[in-house]
Amino acid sequence: MDQDRTRSISSIPPTSDDSSQANEALRRTVAGQIGPRKPGVVYDNADGIFEVIGLTLDRSEARRVLKRRAAQFAITVHDRITGTVDTIGTVWTGSDRVLKAVA
Repeated sequence: MDQDRTRSISSIPPTSDDSSQANEALRRTVAGQIGPRKPGVVYDNADGIFEVIGLTLDRSEARRVLKRRAAQFAITVHDRITGTVDTIGTVWTGSDRVLKAVA
């Protein structure tokens, strides 16, 4: 994966375009939807146990990968139960639980 597209949301400095309140609100909303998921984090929910492999914050790339016009991010995960790798766009919810955090 291209390193520029897999940066942490907190490592992206606000640009002049992000200075508007609407863009900042969207950035915070997306950060909340991603939650604590970043490369190396292991989490579980009703669907299984997952390790985050990559995080795509480039909206165009996320939309291309997920084939969704409204995608804001994409998360590549390794399903530890089935052994498959998938790219998802689901939001972090109260039923998701971190099993292994990374610094």
